Formats: sequence, C-alpha cells, structure tokens
Amino acid sequence: MMYRSNFKWLFLLVALLAPVLTGAQDKKLDSFNISFASVSGTRAPLWIAKDLGLFEKYGLDGNLVYIASGVTSVNALLGGSVDIIAASGSSAVGAAASGAPLVIIASLGHIAYKLIANPSITTVQGLKGKVIGSSRIGAGTDFAMQRLLPKLGLTPGKDVTVLATGISESDRRMLMMVQGKIDATLGTEDNLLQLAARGMKFNVLADVYEAGIYTTGSDIATSRTLLKQRPRQLKAFLMAIGEGTFIGRTQKETALRIYRKYLKIEDPKMLDSMHKNYLLGTIPARPYPKEEAIQNDIEDLSARYPHLKGRKASEFVDISLLKSLEDEGFYKKLYGK
Repeated sequence: MMYRSNFKWLFLLVALLAPVLTGAQDKKLDSFNISFASVSGTRAPLWIAKDLGLFEKYGLDGNLVYIASGVTSVNALLGGSVDIIAASGSSAVGAAASGAPLVIIASLGHIAYKLIANPSITTVQGLKGKVIGSSRIGAGTDFAMQRLLPKLGLTPGKDVTVLATGISESDRRMLMMVQGKIDATLGTEDNLLQLAARGMKFNVLADVYEAGIYTTGSDIATSRTLLKQRPRQLKAFLMAIGEGTFIGRTQKETALRIYRKYLKIEDPKMLDSMHKNYLLGTIPARPYPKEEAIQNDIEDLSARYPHLKGRKASEFVDISLLKSLEDEGFYKKLYGK
C-alpha cells in the first residue's frame, strides 16, 4: 500500500510538471551573435546584458564576439557570421555607400578620445614636426584625428606626420608612444587611467569631444535584410542593452564588477572614473544614434566615395525599433520618465 501511495504522488508530480517542462522546451532561445570592435568602457551595456542573463530574459542566446576592426566586423555581418555589430559608424556608412545593405539602428555613445603626447611635448604647437599615430586609414580614429588637427592649428602632412599604424586598440598605440615609436596618438579615458596606474608619464593636449568633434566609435549596425526579417530579435537586443545600461547607471557595484571582469582592472579609482565617464557620461540612457556624428563621417568619406557628397545621415539610420520601444513605455518603465 505504501508503494502504491508513493507511486500515486509521483504520477501527480509528473503530471503537474509536464506543462512547465513542455513550456520550457517551447521557449527556445534565438541564437544571436554580436561583435564589438574595441575593448573599452563604452561596451559596458553589452557585457552587463551578457553577464546578468538579460539576452536570455528577452529570448536571445546572445553571443559576444570581439573583432578588432570595423571593416572586418562589417564583412562578418555581411557574411552572416554575426547579426549585429558595435563599431565606428564610418565603417557602416562606408560599406553602405558601396552598396552594402547596412543600417545604423542605435548607438552606445561617442568614445571619449583624448590627444595625448610624450611628456616632453607640453603644448599643441610642440607637435610640429612630430609623428602622430592613428589606427587605419579610413577608420573612425583616423577621421577624428584628421578633423581635430586643423582645429588645433596643425595641417596633417605639413605640420605633422599622421602615421597609420594599423592598430585599432588605443592602448597598444599608447604603448608605441611610450616606447618612442610615435610622439602622440588618440587614447580613451580608461587607457589614460591604465597608463597612469603603471606610473607612465604623458600629457593630454586636447579633448576630441570638447573640440566639437563627434565620433561614431560605438554605433550599432545591422543589415536591412535582418531588420526586415528579424525585427523581434533586434528589438529584444535593444531591450537587453537598454536594461543593461540602466543597471550600470543605477547599480554601481554591479557595474564595477563587470568592468573588473572584462577589463581586468582592480584599481578602485580607475573603476570609479570609468563608471562616471562611461555609464554616467558618454553612454546614453536611450541609445539613439547621433546624426551629427554620422554626418561628419559622410563628409570624411566623401573624398573616397564621391557619390556620398550631399547625402544625409538620416539615409543611413533607422530608429523605428527605438521609437517602438519608446511608444511602448520601455524606457519610461526603467527610468520613471
């Protein structure tokens, strides 16, 4: 009789759990590959979404892939290896100008670039006759440099030599500077903090953003085909990084843990600075692309792609998914406004 009773309860338990198990099987996550072109503080929303299971929360099996080049990222997107890229807007615009069906749907904000130089160079005029290292010709940092120098009274190719190092990671270019291979370069806020923590000396000569130069180092692009065929998945991605940004802004300890994990940083002052400069600074709460920055890219690229002359940033942007989330009250639920 005891065995019969136990069997009865076991049967009942299985019957009760069956719908739950079936439902779990029905809710299969959609595979979704996301590439990012640099390892810097601006990528925090992606890392938070991955670490806290926010991609899964919104139905995605999100896989982050580091591809250290905007151009290579674009090729991966066009080849179907990734579904979305976080890279410079110039990479997407340049490809779209050549006929690739790419579109920018969001942004993680501008990268806080600074023009830094060896400690022996204390002023902008001290750069005359020197070598300034950029990344790759046509890359976002290269365009930022080409726009910045004239504003500082320096003509590239005449007053200074701009060397395309082929290195997209600003920390590696800064190491070249410390080694004396170049005299100056553009570095990010977190790179400066890392160098200072190691006791390395340098001078900050200018701030790219304060000079009125808006960069697109963290724009989010996808293919127009994917936008048409998988809008639900793309919207889920935007919700995941949107909530990731909110958590990063409001839960400082969580944000610092993520930075420690992905950037291998332990210094408390450096972590505090990164939280302030990125999650409370350059990363927008609502990830709308900055059309002014994209327009700068169009003007820069016009020399290589003459048919870009006269084109508008709005032609390369689609914010329909962001507007949909706005209309549904997604961001208002997060921030209360």
